[in-house]
Amino acid sequence: MRQIRYQIFIGSIVTINLILGCSPAKDYGGGEFEQLTKFFSARMPADEPGGAILIMKNDRIVFSKGFGVADVESKEPITPQTLFNLGSISKTFVANAILKLHEEQKLSLEDPLLQYFPGFSNRQIGSQIKIKHLLTHTSGLPDNRNVSADTIFYLTAKDEENWAPVMKTDVLNFPPGSRYEYSNPAFNALALIVEKVSGIKWQKYVEDKILKPSGMTSSTITDGPHPETGVAHAYIRGNNGWVEDDYGEEPTFAASGNGGIWSSVQELAKYELALKNAVFLKPETIRDSRTVKKFETWALSTEPFIGWSWFITKADGLEIIGHNGDQGGFLCNYVTVPEKDIAFVILCNTRRDVKGFTEEIFKTLKESNWLGSLN
Repeated sequence: MRQIRYQIFIGSIVTINLILGCSPAKDYGGGEFEQLTKFFSARMPADEPGGAILIMKNDRIVFSKGFGVADVESKEPITPQTLFNLGSISKTFVANAILKLHEEQKLSLEDPLLQYFPGFSNRQIGSQIKIKHLLTHTSGLPDNRNVSADTIFYLTAKDEENWAPVMKTDVLNFPPGSRYEYSNPAFNALALIVEKVSGIKWQKYVEDKILKPSGMTSSTITDGPHPETGVAHAYIRGNNGWVEDDYGEEPTFAASGNGGIWSSVQELAKYELALKNAVFLKPETIRDSRTVKKFETWALSTEPFIGWSWFITKADGLEIIGHNGDQGGFLCNYVTVPEKDIAFVILCNTRRDVKGFTEEIFKTLKESNWLGSLN
């Protein structure tokens, strides 16, 4: 999986009420919506892989559109209901599953990994690293998977096969909790912990405890091959046209704990609303998950910027909370501005300029006073 180490992007709005039903998009502004449509249409042609954009303000979806095609062969158009692989946005679902089990007092974030993985080659390392370190990418564990030398194996290797090499490490990159280093295998491990504690497949646990309560009825999770129908395929541009780049082409794609959720912009609006209204976690748990964690062992002069999987930063004096996703040809961004009650989602099935898209949406919000009030 390609990794964007620390970036947050943004997306578009649709109305959702407390029972997680979506009302039709309503034009609350003026030409800004028309300008956004022109902007995205020019950058995502109707006959090419593209993306879907959604902006939500005050629980209302005010902009929700698809651009381009979900499949270059069938020419099926992208809509706000099209399912994309979320890449690392999936990590927030795995983290929330861990927090749900913590609420149920079935595990503690202070639990050492050795408690769940007694097969660590270096038992001291397994005892030092705790669940909280995996959630914050501060474990110090090296990613010692030899993906480039064993591409065929990693095309189908699931969470357990991606986590197993990491348990063989004898030396940490740094003491746990002392610095940040992005880790995909950490979330393969967290998914496996969900399975060990819940007694069921972690995909089933997330479906039962998060997706269904949130009203995310069309979202799904990779468990081996990705869905063949009903989803967008991902592409990169080759010398002779578009080349598919998802399951079967991209190594580690089958390792779903770090990037296996498939969802749409409209379903993610339901997810954010469920978080806002504490549908599947307690309000205090959600607040804690979106608060920056700094451990006593932190050794860098720069301040940490991550909660329980959520990236947290500032822009123009406003707190921005979100997570990006990057896997194969998929490139996504999920951002919230809690103080202004705004949420944005951008999901692309090719490597579009998601950072530029985010900046354009922020620019539109400023010019339209969306970062102020919306009556």
